[in-house]
Amino acid sequence: MRILTIIPARYASTRFPGKPLALIQGRPMILHVVERALRLTPDVVVATDDERIRSVVVQQGYEAIMTSGVHTSGTSRCLEAYERLGREADVLINLQGDEPFISEAHIRLLIDAFDDPSVEIATLAQPFPKEATNEDLANPNAVKVVRATSGRALYFSRSVIPYLRGMEEPWASKHEYLKHIGLYAFRTSLLQRLQSLPPSPLEQGESLEQLRWLSAGLQIQVQLTDEATIGVDTPEDLAHITTLIP
Repeated sequence: MRILTIIPARYASTRFPGKPLALIQGRPMILHVVERALRLTPDVVVATDDERIRSVVVQQGYEAIMTSGVHTSGTSRCLEAYERLGREADVLINLQGDEPFISEAHIRLLIDAFDDPSVEIATLAQPFPKEATNEDLANPNAVKVVRATSGRALYFSRSVIPYLRGMEEPWASKHEYLKHIGLYAFRTSLLQRLQSLPPSPLEQGESLEQLRWLSAGLQIQVQLTDEATIGVDTPEDLAHITTLIP
C-alpha cells in the first residue's frame, strides 16, 4: 500500500501567528513534525501558503509545496497539494503541522485501518480518563465522538455525547467517553468526491469538518489509542512543552 503524508502548515494562525516556525529546542516546529512522520512513512510533503515555511522545510532537505491561501481547513489544503503533486498513492494521511509529538503508533493505527478494504476514511480517538470531571467533558475544545460497535463514527460534537440522563456522579466514571484526535487518512479514490461536497449545516454549527462527510453518508473508521497527543495551539502551550522533545 502506497502511503503519502501531507502536512498542512499555514503562517496566519489566529491564536499563534507563525506557529509552524516556532522554535522547539532550537528548531522550527514543522521540522519536528516532518521528521516524526518520516520514521514511518517515507513520502512526506509539507503543504503551505507561506514562503517562509516552505524555505525552512526545503533548506533542511525535505519536500514542500505552495498552496492557495484561501483554504478554510487543513484537509482542503491537503487535497490541493495532492492534486498538484500528481503523485500516485493509495492512502493520503493528513498530519497536522502543530503536532510535534505525534507518535509513530498513531500513524500506524491510521494505516492499519485500511487493511479493511471497506474503510475510506480513518481517524483516531482516545478514551477520557475515568477521573475526568463533567467540566472536562464539556470543554468545547475537546471534541467528543461516539462510535458504532463496528468502530464507525456515529457523530462528533463539541458538546458532551452521550448525555447520561439522571446521572449525578461524574459521567466519565460510568461511561467511556472518547476524545477525538484530529488526524485523518483517506483512500485517494475518495478525494475527488470529498472536494465536491458542499458545507453542511451540522459542520457549520459545530465548526467540525468531519460532519460534512458524515452528513454526506460517508463512513469514518475511528481507531482507539491510549496514547495522548500534545498539540500546540497557543504560545502558552509551547512554553509548557519545550522540554518534552527527546
